[in-house]
Formats: sequence, structure tokens, C-alpha cells
Amino acid sequence: MEIIDQAVREGRKTLSEYESKQLLARYGIPVTRERLVVNEEELQEALEEIGFPLVLKACSPGISHKTEKGLVQIDIRNKTEALETFDRIRSAVEDTEVPVLVQEMIRGERELAMGMTRDPQFGPCVMFGLGGIFTEILKDTSFRVAPLERRDAMEMMEEIRAHRILGAVRGMEAADREILADALIALGKIGLENDEVKEIDVNPIILAGRQPVAVDALVVL
Repeated sequence: MEIIDQAVREGRKTLSEYESKQLLARYGIPVTRERLVVNEEELQEALEEIGFPLVLKACSPGISHKTEKGLVQIDIRNKTEALETFDRIRSAVEDTEVPVLVQEMIRGERELAMGMTRDPQFGPCVMFGLGGIFTEILKDTSFRVAPLERRDAMEMMEEIRAHRILGAVRGMEAADREILADALIALGKIGLENDEVKEIDVNPIILAGRQPVAVDALVVL
């Protein structure tokens, strides 16, 4: 796949967030609407295309811990805020060639996580669990070896201790488990079809109503 081949030719160990989500989208996993911009003219075009509210992030495979470095701003609600944030992010990064990711802001109270890791013995293994900060704190996850059948994906959702979060609770709609299952199956397929991919971290996946949307992603080569 060209995205992966290009990164390998450049000697990179990761895809950028934008590239990672492009890869996921090609396998049918729902991701945020977003554009990369490098100047105010492109930013204006992105604002008209995506609308408000939105999120701006520095986007480069060489930048980690973007939030801690102040390179992410969420809930931007107008053009003035967008221009000020764009200038601030561009000033904060040392490399002036680093683009800014303009991303639609997904609202939802439930965050999930998915991933793929290449085990030396079993090959690509797919993970499902709670997302956001709860991924590391609670370690409430389920794993399967790829390839996954739909039954496997459905079982993974039932196996986490917090599986009731996927149901209709507190006025929220039940999650669309068919889309979640498709995404889990697709992650296993990415691992099987792309030997260069060592890990995939999709966190969080936010439930916008019943629709899951991947908001952040990282592919390790």
C-alpha cells in the first residue's frame, strides 16, 4: 500500500495521525472528516468544508505527546479562534514544514479503543476495550488472533467487564455493534495483508449516538 511504502522508503517507524486514519478508512473503518493544511488559505478552505466545532493539531510522525506540548486545541467554534490557534501551533513546532490537521470534533460520552499488535508467535492479534484514559487505568480489554470472524468480534465486545456501556444507557442509544465488528475484523485484515505494520492503536473511538468514529490513531511500522 502506497501510504506504508512511502513511509518505509523514508525510513520512518510510524505513520502520521492523518496517514494512520487514511489507512483505516481504506479498510472501511469510520474516521473523522479532516484535512491537512500548511497556510491560511488552505485553512480557510478546510473551515468551509468541515465547519464548526473542530479540532486543530500539529500533525507529523516525528511529534509525540502533542497534548502535553500544547499542540492540540479542541472545540474551536469560529474563524477567529481557528486562525489564532493555527498561528500558535505553527509557531510552537520547530519545523515550519509540519502541517496542521483540521478535524471535525466528535461529541460523545462513551470512548472505546481498538488495536492490533503483531505477536512473535501468533501473528496479528486484535484488541478491543474501553478508550481514553481508561485504557491504561482499567486494562479492560479482550484479544483475538486474526483473522477474525464476526462471531469473534461480537464475543470480544461481550468479554470486557464494562460491556454494558455498549447498550442503551442514560438516554444514549445502543452502540452499532455491526460497525464495531466490521472495524475489528478490518484491523486483523490490515495486519494480515501488511507485514510492515507492527502495531495499530485506535484510541479513542467515540460513540456519536450509536455511530463509532475513530478520533485518533497511530500505526507503528
